[in-house]
Amino acid sequence: MPALEFRNATEADMPFLIALRNATMSEHLERVNAARDDAAQLARVLSLFEHARIVSMNGRDIGLLKAYKEPTRWYIAQIQIAPEFQRQGLGRAIIENVLNRASRDQLPTALKVLTGNPARRLYEALGFREVAREDVDHLMVCPPRPDPFPASA
Repeated sequence: MPALEFRNATEADMPFLIALRNATMSEHLERVNAARDDAAQLARVLSLFEHARIVSMNGRDIGLLKAYKEPTRWYIAQIQIAPEFQRQGLGRAIIENVLNRASRDQLPTALKVLTGNPARRLYEALGFREVAREDVDHLMVCPPRPDPFPASA
């Protein structure tokens, strides 16, 4: 798999981010009757923008990751991969990177997934389990992974 690169999102990325959100989320938002007009999409893109990282591969922007550390957990607020790059293990690699960081901090990782979103299968395969349901969202948590190289006693 080619190397993934991450950079902070800027205002110049807004057209890409809006197009990415429309391409990746419209179907899921429609299914749960959530707002998907331009204003709603823009509000979601701008939410937690300080944590927005553009994911690139071979010099091409392919996705978005918003993840950050809280006092008691890591939280993945958004992960979106352009449809033409899905099902190639990229989302898994990105999430595993966050899980590894959280495990180094000995913290769980949480995220929310919309009802019916097929990404839930990936999250479950990575160790996430549902801990709460909130209207159309499911809160999922993955415990920290054991250290493969524990300090010798």
